[in-house]
Amino acid sequence: MVKHQPLQVYERQLCLSCLTGIYGCRWKRYQRSHDDTTKWECLWSFILFCTFSLLLVWFYFWWEAHNDYSEFNWFLYNRSGEWSDGTVPILAATAAGFTYIAFLTILALCHVAVGQQLNLHWLHKIGVTAALLTTVISVISVTQMWGEEWDVVWISLQATGPFLHIGALAAVTALAWLVAGQVARAEKTRFQLMVVLIYLSVLLMLYFIPLSITSPCIMERGSLKAAPTIIGHQGAPMLAPENTLLSFNRALQRNVSGLEADVTISLDGVPFLLRDRTLRRTTNVRRVFPQRQYDDASLFNWTDLSSLNAGQWFLKDDPFWTVQYMSTSERWLLGNQTVCSLEQMLKLAARSNRSALLTLHRPPSNHPHHHDWVNLTLDSVLRSGIPQQQVSLERVINREMVRKAAPGLQQTSVQKLPLDTLHHKGISRVLLRYNQASAQDIKLYNENNISLTLYWVNEPWLYSLLWCSGVPSVSSEAPQVLRKVHYPLWLMSPDEYCLIWIFTDLISFAVVLGIFIFQKWRMSGMRSYNPEQIMLSAAVRRSSRDVNNMKEKLIFSGKSHQTTSCWRLGSTGEQVVCLFDK
Repeated sequence: MVKHQPLQVYERQLCLSCLTGIYGCRWKRYQRSHDDTTKWECLWSFILFCTFSLLLVWFYFWWEAHNDYSEFNWFLYNRSGEWSDGTVPILAATAAGFTYIAFLTILALCHVAVGQQLNLHWLHKIGVTAALLTTVISVISVTQMWGEEWDVVWISLQATGPFLHIGALAAVTALAWLVAGQVARAEKTRFQLMVVLIYLSVLLMLYFIPLSITSPCIMERGSLKAAPTIIGHQGAPMLAPENTLLSFNRALQRNVSGLEADVTISLDGVPFLLRDRTLRRTTNVRRVFPQRQYDDASLFNWTDLSSLNAGQWFLKDDPFWTVQYMSTSERWLLGNQTVCSLEQMLKLAARSNRSALLTLHRPPSNHPHHHDWVNLTLDSVLRSGIPQQQVSLERVINREMVRKAAPGLQQTSVQKLPLDTLHHKGISRVLLRYNQASAQDIKLYNENNISLTLYWVNEPWLYSLLWCSGVPSVSSEAPQVLRKVHYPLWLMSPDEYCLIWIFTDLISFAVVLGIFIFQKWRMSGMRSYNPEQIMLSAAVRRSSRDVNNMKEKLIFSGKSHQTTSCWRLGSTGEQVVCLFDK
């Protein structure tokens, strides 16, 4: 009696070879294994997942911090003394690292899907370690230098939370295929229960996480207030050199409600506009006065200041990547700007019937106008002809003196103070960074007729969020961008959001349930097949060409009087069929 029993059918598996080869450098069939992953490799898989999660947060942080890139570069300039766009190398390294780690994570999930043993190659382990350490060091460095910027993550979640929830739910729902496959293939009941409980816990958390999502843009459309007015910080510094007449003109062309500038006093008592302590970044002082380039800007007289060029640096550094889109005539105009005095800016604002928000910088102690700097500023305001009620002053020490000299001026605070203190000091405007005002603060100031201005708001998503929050005005370096926002980027009523939430959860639950049922049926069906039938059917499906190209037949005899016959099929001999005769 002869019994034919096919033992194995080998065929080319190009995708599997690439999968295991790229991840663990296991290109050959004999290098692959369906055994359980070792504890050491499980640890590396956990490290890979942690690195991916950390890089995902880090990437999201820099994506949302785009609103404050210029502020970050200014911090770097104050520390190093040289201007450079420090966000470019950070973004490039973050994008490269995230892409690499995400690719390895996908390969690891594919290993799990096909039941292959995880075995990360040592070169990838070095790469994962380097990515993890680099990201941790970067997070610590940014936290120490720019810690307040982490608030942008929590603020942005109010704008992106509902959509990130849907995306996360879709990703976890898709993982049900892998989880269900692992549960169906597993032989240990304890392992099955552990995997199912972990997965269901994550899924249930995502189902109910909208209960903790709050956003001012989830409101009735009838409750939406007027759009915040836009104040041009330093004019329109993305379109022209900051604190120049051209920059203020460009801002007025974008229909801003006011102009904001930093005021410094020259050696001979002329208030002029400059943000930095020195003139090195925004003028050609290195060429005109090389011996004085590190001197405080207030130690120059107005004649020297007027002789400096305040536009060539913009063409050279291109701080906002906008010069390349300008014509030759525009570049010529940009390159011939000079330092602007306070009086020039105020006269421009008066002619346009716009307000002015002034941040005063006190000269150093050895300056001749160290004590009367506020008086000199007030003189310029009064000479310009601008109505007093359209001018706001901040960082003023002697507010009582200002109130007597110019009672119509609006006094501004850059700190959150109690309402009683604000009224007692005659402060009618509060200027805060956008992360310093909560929803309760905004409501309180609006109810008590305190004008609130938040700075610096440059991105449409942030402007939309503050619009929904009821903020009356914002200070921006990109008025040309915000002017294009005619309505919040998204706005939905609580009932609409609730409907989307429930509908999404129901779809996810139905898909997950269907995947688990299908995987159980699929695995149980595979187990019910006779292996002999499976292998014979596989051999029968060989094309006639493969059979005709049969290369050789090998006969092996064992001690148990069993004979194994093997044939190599195909022109390359890759496919092998072995029959066992008894």
